[in-house]
Amino acid sequence: MTAMTRRTVLAALATSPLWMQNAWAQTTSLKISHQFPGGTINEGDFRDRLCRMFAAEVEKRSKGTLKFSVYPGSSLMKTNSQFSAMRKGALDLSLVPLSYAGGEVPEVNIGLMPGLVTTYDQGYSWKKAEVGKELARILGEKGIVVLSWIWQAGGVASRSKPIVEPEDVRGMKVRGGSREMDLILKAAGAAVVTLPSNEIYAAMQTGAMDAALTSSTSLISFRLEEVSKSLTTGRGGAYWFMFEPLLMSKAIFERLTKEQQAILMAVGGELEGFARNSAQADDAAVAAVYQKAGAKVVDLNATIVKKWQAIARTTAWIDYREKNANCARLLALAEKTL
Repeated sequence: MTAMTRRTVLAALATSPLWMQNAWAQTTSLKISHQFPGGTINEGDFRDRLCRMFAAEVEKRSKGTLKFSVYPGSSLMKTNSQFSAMRKGALDLSLVPLSYAGGEVPEVNIGLMPGLVTTYDQGYSWKKAEVGKELARILGEKGIVVLSWIWQAGGVASRSKPIVEPEDVRGMKVRGGSREMDLILKAAGAAVVTLPSNEIYAAMQTGAMDAALTSSTSLISFRLEEVSKSLTTGRGGAYWFMFEPLLMSKAIFERLTKEQQAILMAVGGELEGFARNSAQADDAAVAAVYQKAGAKVVDLNATIVKKWQAIARTTAWIDYREKNANCARLLALAEKTL
């Protein structure tokens, strides 16, 4: 190799990181995957709308250097594959219930811990509290960045009687949504069924499942009123709240410029108000949807919520705390927000 050739190769190698960074700054196309029904930026499931609003605003602020494609209804990949794919850098972004990844990262089940979050104010306080900072740190170590903190209250759709008191689930096949939710259901006498929310309809339709706990928005979007005779809402109180954030692969995030990263974080944070308002609106709207379909609609009160919380303290909380040191620390920090 001649001296001139060597100098040319060395110069190319020395400047390649800058070249790659500039290439990313010119135009980067990113994919957002989620399991919920698709719609438009103005209509449909608010989680799909949030993804589209996020995409449009980031593209605008980044002057077109960041562009997005939104894939609803698990059309890009299977629901339970999204978290792992983001960790590997094989998926860019996803809006997904964090507890779905509990089998892979046990710490994330804090996001659907019965009785631990009982109001929207408390859930949204996590972001700036010690528990939120610790959860974000752990997720960062696992290759995940939280862009939008989103919480949703949940209810119960049932093919028969309303699920109110713990003893109401005895002998029923019920979907909880996380290991911790399953533990309190088992303690109350239920047989648990494990599947993502976009598969609830078929399971209830065939009788493979008698009742399902899921967010108010999913109770509407997945048309579960068509296969239900009763609904327990979360509008008057709830013993579980689901953390369902907009997440991004850290590997992909770190390839972007500092300015692009700042835009992603800013827009994600600004959309949290929209998410909260939409979730609370659905908590109220779900009752009318089920009543119109002929279902019996009931609410919870503080006394009933405390009954479920008492079961959780002696089952799910203990099980989670004993998983590892991170889980124990997260639970202790979360209890400070009660």
